[in-house]
Amino acid sequence: MKINIEFDMTPEELRRAMGLPDVQEFQNEVMKGMMEKMMSGEEGYDAMSLFKPMMSESMKSVDKAQKTFMNLMSGYMKGAATGDSDSTEK
Repeated sequence: MKINIEFDMTPEELRRAMGLPDVQEFQNEVMKGMMEKMMSGEEGYDAMSLFKPMMSESMKSVDKAQKTFMNLMSGYMKGAATGDSDSTEK
């Protein structure tokens, strides 16, 4: 059985329905502070240091997904080479 549920609402309405806080004002203040520091060239401020944690985690998940796809494909190819069509089903 397959059931599909569709909601027609804006992201703001969904945020409120899920009870999530409105962080737009906080985000604007943080971005304003970051931009001021970047523009003024504040001593010791390195914009890339803010993104390094996010980038390393993103790259790890990309690598993991790539390895998963390669494992799936190599398992499929091994089954096709031996003529065993059930080798990928477990």
